[in-house]
Parts: sequence; C-alpha cells; structure tokens
Amino acid sequence: MIPTREKCLELICQHRMLPHIVRHSKLVTEVALLIGRKLNSCGQRLDLSLVEAGALLHDIMKTMSIQTKEDHAQTGGELLNSLGYPAVASIVRQHIRVDKRSFEPDGVVSEEELVNYADKRVKHEELVDIEERFQDIQERYANKFPGLQESLEEVRLETQLLEQKIFSNLDISPKDLGALLAKSNVQM
Repeated sequence: MIPTREKCLELICQHRMLPHIVRHSKLVTEVALLIGRKLNSCGQRLDLSLVEAGALLHDIMKTMSIQTKEDHAQTGGELLNSLGYPAVASIVRQHIRVDKRSFEPDGVVSEEELVNYADKRVKHEELVDIEERFQDIQERYANKFPGLQESLEEVRLETQLLEQKIFSNLDISPKDLGALLAKSNVQM
C-alpha cells in the first residue's frame, strides 16, 4: 500500500516536522518526480506514486532525531513499516545510503535510488550539485561524528555512480535540472 499525497501531508503534520524540513522534503519530491517522469518517458517503469510518498516522507523522523540522536532513516523506515507502508519504508530507510547489495551500476533505476539521489541534490531548500551538497554535509556533521569523514567519502562516490546511472538513460545532464525544475512549475 502507498499513502496518498494527502495522507503523507497528514503524517508530516502528525510527526511535527519542522517547516524547513517540510520545504526540503517538498523540493526533494519535485526533483525526484521530474527525473522519474523523464526516466519513465525513456522506458523505465518507476512507480511515481511510490516515489512521491517516499520523497515526501524521507525525513519524517528527522525532527525527532535532532533530540534523540537516532538514525532518522532507520526510525523513519520502522515507523512507515509499522503503518503498513513497507515499500515507502524501504525508500526512507535507504535515502541516506542505498543498500549495496541492491545497487547495480548498469541496472534499472529503482525508486529507492531515485529518492536517494534527489535528496543528495537538495541542500536545505535549494537545488545544488553533488559536490556542494557533500561539502555542506561535511561542514555540518563531520566533526560531530567520529568516522563520518570516511563514510561520507564513500557515499559521495556512490552518489556519483548513481548520478551516472540515472543520467546515462536520459537526454539531459545533471546541470539541466535547475532549468527544468523552474519550467515545470510543480507546486507542492
């Protein structure tokens, strides 16, 4: 089962997501849906309802995790699983790092990979390239968590591979996303 957009917004309110996290999630959703539509027009079969729900809810537990210091991807996945949304839970659980065992560089792009990538392109409420996003993450978190520097570098390299995988199927480049997003005028 996949929650409707309205149900996602209801869950966002119930879990008291901070306004800036909601705005971030809405932009991640716009980016994911834009790329998803492009991929589907090239023959992929992404479930865009699932992409939308996963993107809207990817940070559902982030507000709470600021205080609890829990892994918000893990707790968000657990929450959505308990609510009967296992496919959305999988996306939320993998929005920070896609399971290595499921990543195939030459395979079909999954909903998990798409939302993961879209999140890596949105810094707060702004579309940026991967390098800028990872620089921001490093500046904000690297000194707070021992060992994060190495893991961040691994995730950055994985994200570059994911970007190549996504855009090798498209007639646009990652740099085109900003203009396409402005043109699409999607209102969340």
